[in-house]
Amino acid sequence: MSEQTPQILVVDDDPEIRKLLARYVEGQAFRVLLASSCSELRERIASNQIDLVVLDVMLPDGSGLDACRDLRAKRNQIPIILLTALKEDVDRIVGLEMGADDYLGKPFNPRELVARIRAVLRRRSEIASPAESSKKYRFEGFIADPQLRSVVDAQGAPIELTGAEFDLLQVFLDRPGRVLSRDQLLDLTRGRDGDVFDRSIDVLVSRLRRKLDTSGITPLLKTVRNGGYQFVVKVEFQDFLS
Repeated sequence: MSEQTPQILVVDDDPEIRKLLARYVEGQAFRVLLASSCSELRERIASNQIDLVVLDVMLPDGSGLDACRDLRAKRNQIPIILLTALKEDVDRIVGLEMGADDYLGKPFNPRELVARIRAVLRRRSEIASPAESSKKYRFEGFIADPQLRSVVDAQGAPIELTGAEFDLLQVFLDRPGRVLSRDQLLDLTRGRDGDVFDRSIDVLVSRLRRKLDTSGITPLLKTVRNGGYQFVVKVEFQDFLS
């Protein structure tokens, strides 16, 4: 396979699962690296170009959730799909809050995992495409840059957003004033590649409000009863190549 082929890092402490996933994912035209612990995860990332991490939550030397949070704290934006045997909504919410791009509950079909991998890589590719790279958004003193996946406030101070939070913000910025249902937001951010988890949208909206509604005077996001959410402030678009 060529160097342009996406390289997937699979992190799981079960050797049989690692072997199964490596064989299947490689068979779907990806390159694969394997790790069995948090320490091996850090080593692989430090010495290889990784395009996406498939990360088990339960590892022998720590939690995959903590590893995800640590990567995001270091501003490492490698896409992460969490594998978890935990079924409670709260555990999935925590994963999103830590900065994961998607999650998949065990047991799962490897075909579904590959579909999730392709969907996450596609979204990242679309966000970073040349057509979009020159466009920036201005709203209420904030500037959002899709190319850098960054947001700064009126004083130039960075607003730390996870990958999922930025994806959701960009959906609203592209559609100011429109009422968007949870189903629409799921389609536009995560796609329908697996089970629908509507509460993830509520969690992400809540976090955006907390991080962006700094003044408490002008709300950016309005909850529309039986409708969804609406980005209610003016958005200006600037094309820096024009």
